[in-house]
Order: sequence, then C-alpha cells, then structure tokens
Amino acid sequence: MAEEDILRKIGSISRALDSIANIEFKDLELNRGQYLYLTRVFEHPGIISDRLATLLNIDRTTTARGVRKLERAGLIFKEDDEANKKIRHLFVTDAGKKLAEEIEKENVYSNMLVTKGLTNDEQAQLRKYLSILEKNARENWNFVKNGGKRKY
Repeated sequence: MAEEDILRKIGSISRALDSIANIEFKDLELNRGQYLYLTRVFEHPGIISDRLATLLNIDRTTTARGVRKLERAGLIFKEDDEANKKIRHLFVTDAGKKLAEEIEKENVYSNMLVTKGLTNDEQAQLRKYLSILEKNARENWNFVKNGGKRKY
C-alpha cells in the first residue's frame, strides 16, 4: 500500500469519527471540535493554552478562540499562575467535567467499534504504529508552523 493510501484511510477514519462526534455532541451544545479542547483540559488539569495547542497540533490563535468559547459557556475556567501572572492555567468546571465524562464514553465506544475484529495484540501493534505516525506528523507540523518549507 502506498503512503498516500495510508494517509487517505487515516483521514477517512478521522473525518467519519469527527462527523459522528459533531452530530452526537450537538445536543451538548459544543461546536465543531470544542469537545477536543474540553477533554484535553479535563485530562490535563492546569494545562496552559500553548501546551494545549501543541497537544492537539492546532495553532495558538484557534486554540485561544476555542478556549474562550468554552470559558463563556461555563465549561472551563482559568487560574493565574502563582509565580508568573502572564500564565493562565485551564481547568474544567463541574459542568465541563460532566460533559467531558460523556465525551469519554463516546470515545471508548468508538474505539471499541473501529477496532472490532482485531486481537489485543493487533490493537497494541496498531497503537504502536499510530504513535510513530503521530510523532512524525507532529514533527512536520512544528517544522512548517515555525516557517520551515518541506522539500517533496
């Protein structure tokens, strides 16, 4: 299988699951992608926006916009850093925690459905391979976002 085919399949899986999540999370009044920000803040209490952007491979401006929307919705809040007042740590509110837990249930369910038919060993191998792909993609994302030009 050519590399392009691998990326197309990964993209197709990602778009399908993203579309499902956006439909299912519409009832939770979360706009496109906001559930990603909410769950990562839930998983990493006290994370700062720059680290959140890096974790999600999303630019800082888009991340800041998403964080503001979640803050206005009462799902997350910011706390000043004790040592550096320019740094603001992100935390989920009680309402945010409740939604994040619902979103996590969907994630577990989707993982179960898409890995159906794979043995535990095959799932472990898949996780290993995907971690390598993610690392490579993150390195390229950082290179390009910092002004690098890839040579094809």
